[in-house]
Amino acid sequence: MGAGVVQNQGAGTRRRRRGRGKTQPMAEINVTPFVDVMLVLLIIFMVAAPLVTVGVPVELPQTAAGALPTDQEEPLTITITAEGAVQIQTTETARDELVPKLRAIAAERTSDQIFLRADGAVSYAQVMQVMGALNAGGFANIGLVTDIGGPTLDGQGQ
Repeated sequence: MGAGVVQNQGAGTRRRRRGRGKTQPMAEINVTPFVDVMLVLLIIFMVAAPLVTVGVPVELPQTAAGALPTDQEEPLTITITAEGAVQIQTTETARDELVPKLRAIAAERTSDQIFLRADGAVSYAQVMQVMGALNAGGFANIGLVTDIGGPTLDGQGQ
């Protein structure tokens, strides 16, 4: 793939021949196939990266708040679905098992930041109960996840 063979130019050249063959190895490496493969892989990863997002489908409420800064560690996400089920990342968890699992997770993590996603149909009381469980589980830095584009309540938004 990368090396080739160069034909000897005839009797007029003063290069020594190795053995009886009329060819000698080419000293140049052809990098064009390597570059082609790298560009194809780059395109594949650019297309596939947005599809790898982990999440549970919920209808998030819209607000005018900005995005929170992210850490180096993968963010931990708690989701409350429209049916009221609680999920840690994508694993459904019973409400009475939530605090012990959160304590175990908090013991292994360096950051106390956690993101709470709740469907817009979920009552405020259910969201506050889960927030209390998050606090009891050792997570004091709770970020509420919403969609952008909601009303700003200053008369200039939607």
